[in-house]
Amino acid sequence: MKTRVAVMGIIVEDTQSVEQLNALLHDYGSYIVGRMGIPYRERGIHIVSIAIDAPQDVISALSGKIGNLPGISVKTAYSPVTGGE
Repeated sequence: MKTRVAVMGIIVEDTQSVEQLNALLHDYGSYIVGRMGIPYRERGIHIVSIAIDAPQDVISALSGKIGNLPGISVKTAYSPVTGGE
């Protein structure tokens, strides 16, 4: 299966949604290459960066589910790097 490498930038403004976000990331954990979270206390937000290597539809599905969580914004940047068959 053909996969793509992408980076998701996630801004968490409402910490009430963090449990749902973590559950989604756990569900897609087999595709996640790395994760970095930074609390930005001065602004009262959290910044999360996810590196992912997955089929295009899986990346889109995860991004859509995250974007539907209240108080959370997500943007995905795709690399031209592909893998798989």
